Amino acid sequence: MEKEMKYEAAMAQLETIVRKMENNEYDIDELAVQLKAAQRLLKLCKDKLSKTEAELLQAQAEGE
Repeated sequence: MEKEMKYEAAMAQLETIVRKMENNEYDIDELAVQLKAAQRLLKLCKDKLSKTEAELLQAQAEGE
């Protein structure tokens, strides 16, 4: 089973993809592949942020 990617690693990959897109380093076929990868990475980051926010709100509510 593949170990779950950390938020920081996902963000680093996203930054690399964006930089290469901005520099026109992908041909059209690779661009399509990288866009799909970026969508997966964005979802992973969003999910991790949402989960962390929920955990913080729960901890805060329990502390009151």
